[in-house]
Formats: sequence, C-alpha cells, structure tokens
Amino acid sequence: MRIRLPFVKNTAALLCVVVLSGCTVYQSIGKSVGGFLHPVSGHNFVHIDTDDWDQKNALLYFYRTDSEWAGDEIEAPSVYIDDTHYFNIRNNSFTWLEVAPGERHLAIRRPLLGLEGLGSFSLSLIADATIKVEAGRIYYLRYNELTEPERPHPDLDPEHPLASGDLQLVTREYAMQPGEIVSTLFLNSDLLAPNHAAASIVEKNQDDDYEKRKAVLEEERELEIERLKQQGKYESSSWYWPFGGGPTVPLESDRKLKELEEQYAELEEERERIREQESGGGWWIF
Repeated sequence: MRIRLPFVKNTAALLCVVVLSGCTVYQSIGKSVGGFLHPVSGHNFVHIDTDDWDQKNALLYFYRTDSEWAGDEIEAPSVYIDDTHYFNIRNNSFTWLEVAPGERHLAIRRPLLGLEGLGSFSLSLIADATIKVEAGRIYYLRYNELTEPERPHPDLDPEHPLASGDLQLVTREYAMQPGEIVSTLFLNSDLLAPNHAAASIVEKNQDDDYEKRKAVLEEERELEIERLKQQGKYESSSWYWPFGGGPTVPLESDRKLKELEEQYAELEEERERIREQESGGGWWIF
C-alpha cells in the first residue's frame, strides 16, 4: 500500500495540534503489526503459576482464537485498560494482566497506520465495557470478530457489553474447550510487535483510581460550596482582603478528600516497605 506524502504531513500536523491542545491521542504506532506480517510464535497456553500473582488482586486472560480472516490481518486491534494501551491482540494468541480489584474499563480499538482516535473520537471502537473484578478471581476475555460463544457468561446481565459482541467474558470451562484459549500461543513481546502485557498493572490501576476519586470529590466540593452559599452558610471575602471568607461549617467533601489522601499515603508507604523487603533492605558500602 502506497501512502501519499500529503497524508503523512497532514496527519503529523494534526497530531501536533492535538498534543498541544491536551487532547488524548489513541495510537499504537510501531506496535500494531498483524498476524499476516508477524504470526504469533510464543509457547502453548498454560496458566501462570499462582505464586506469580498476588491473590489480593485479580487476573485477566485475553485470547483471540485462530481464523483465516484474523490470520490475514495487516494491523491488529489495540487493547486498553482504564484508557491505557497495553498490547495489540494478534490472531491465535493469548496474554494476561494482573489488575487491582474494582471497576476496570476495557476498550479495543482498530488502528489505521497505528492511529486509532483523538479524544472522544475513535476510528473503530470494537469494544467498550466496564467490568467489576474481585480479589483472587481469574477472568477469561475472548475476542473474536467472526463467531460468538455458544452461550453467554451465566454471571453477566444479558444487557452487559461483555455478554455479546466481539469481546466477551467467558467461563473457565468454556475457555478450556478445544479451539479456545487452550489452542492459542503466548503473545510474546519483540522488536516488531512490542507490548506491555503479561505483567502486573496494579500500581497503575491504584494511581488511576486515586486520581478519578479525587476529581469526583473536588467536583463535589464545588457543589457543596454552592449549596452552602444558598443556605447562607458562606462568608464572602472582603474587597480589601481577598484571602478571607469561606464556608462557616466544615465541608463533608473536605473530610472525604482528607481521608482519601491519608489512604493513598498509607498505600505509598506500603509500596515502599515492600520494595525495601524485596531489595533486602538496601546495602552499605562499609
């Protein structure tokens, strides 16, 4: 396929404008090569050892069954969790991610020359769903654009996005059938198709959850102040001293924000403690 130079120039200019404006650019340039150009060559499917992931978290397996259509693909779709790109899922492949318990947002986007979307606009949004995962549980996510599972997951509401469509949550029993995840190969990361899967993304999830919760509470604080103003429980600052004024009663949102900050500080302390244990407590020159 030939790409016209004006198209490349216009795309580059558009990217510059979007980046400067702060708009999110969804792209997998250099990572989106499909099965036709780069067939998966990893090991046969096997569950990771229980010692390789923390049972306080959850484990997500992603897999794509083998098909001639997927095997002819030039570019493979990208998989995002909580708006972060982790891998492009090629034909006949599987991989996994260890995630923090709670609500995790899953999205699959199809790229065009590595580009997938700008802000709220997506060139091709194949899947868009939120799943609530629990500590110690394993989840199997099946991606196939040609055929759906014979039956939906019994724990899902029929209206849930993962109960139909190209990306579906399936049971362990279903995934272990011939032709499903047990017949796929590991999606290894290499120079031609690098990825950030087969790893724990728990800390990233926790940081994202903290930022989202903080943003929600800050919005709550603004609304709470507006209500107090209407109730006459807010003193305006003097024209000669702009740093005065404020609510005349404690803010519930401030209490929640303080609690959130304390919880996050404890989480960071726990992370540091674990790192020190893993490093043997450091070392001394003398």
